[in-house]
Amino acid sequence: MKHFIGLDASVKETSVCIVDETGKICREVKVVSHSDDLLAVLKDPTLNIERVGLEAGPLSQWLFEGLACTGLPVICIETRHVKAFLKAQPNKTDRNDARGIAQMMRVNLYRPVHVKTLTSQKQRALLTARKLLQGKAIAIENDIRGLLRNFGLKVGVVGTVKFEERICELVEGMPDLEEIMEPLLAARRKLRAEFARLHQKVLAIARNDATCRRLMTVPGVGPVVALTYTATIDIPQRFRNSKAVGPILGPTPKLDESGESKRVGGISLCGDSMMRTLLYEAAQTLMTRVTKWSWLKAWAMNVAKRRGMRKAIVALARRLASSCCLIWNRRRSSAIAVSGDRPRNVARRPMSRR
Repeated sequence: MKHFIGLDASVKETSVCIVDETGKICREVKVVSHSDDLLAVLKDPTLNIERVGLEAGPLSQWLFEGLACTGLPVICIETRHVKAFLKAQPNKTDRNDARGIAQMMRVNLYRPVHVKTLTSQKQRALLTARKLLQGKAIAIENDIRGLLRNFGLKVGVVGTVKFEERICELVEGMPDLEEIMEPLLAARRKLRAEFARLHQKVLAIARNDATCRRLMTVPGVGPVVALTYTATIDIPQRFRNSKAVGPILGPTPKLDESGESKRVGGISLCGDSMMRTLLYEAAQTLMTRVTKWSWLKAWAMNVAKRRGMRKAIVALARRLASSCCLIWNRRRSSAIAVSGDRPRNVARRPMSRR
């Protein structure tokens, strides 16, 4: 008899539920959230494991790798589908969640989630740390502006390099404010220095990566956008074609249709928020700052004439996502053709040059 397993992982403990193919609960247990402790339960020789379900979360990648390397048929499933499936239960507990995930595995009602490679996870950690330091430094600068505004001292428009000099100029001759500003400026100085160190590391990785260098040939795409794109997409062959990348990243409109009513709303905002933000910034840069003309900019300008600038930027962000995937796949296809292997799931439609 086949067995299906649901895992509801938390920071300290993981609830495990094992059901058979008829839906009967065979065993329920709580173990420490570690792959070795889970394997001690799942490696029971009496079990004929068909599928192991694990909801996507902070520990899912680590637990997935620990279970998958032993040959277990573990599947990381999409969080929104799990939430919709478990909403029918009156009481939400870890035990009931594990039961629901096990039943999802049994009836084959789930959507798998791609688990990124270790290299992409490390690159994403670097990009997240860089963004965190940048955000904290900007937050301190805004707080300094707000504190000084209470005393009628206006910082005004000033760049990152001249910011500290401007603050010292404003509080000169005010010992109390100088004593308050000194630790804030020191914290900002340290955050900016560490941010610059991580930013240089990002630039070095993008400079030495062939895929990033190829993606940076797209107008508006810089090293940060290119590295974030490769860390987010990870394996481009997992997409059916390049156009499937747009809905995954979220810059596509939502559709709400019921009976005679049909409403097209704003963008779905699903997927990676960091990648979506950078694509929007790249599209905005291409339309407003890049002076060199290209077919992408011409296409976006035509959209802006019909639909407005804001919608044109979103449409261009979606076009950039699909174009980068097509370029990435085309490069891999050429490399495989040279080696003599047959490419898998490579988009066949060439990118337009109009």
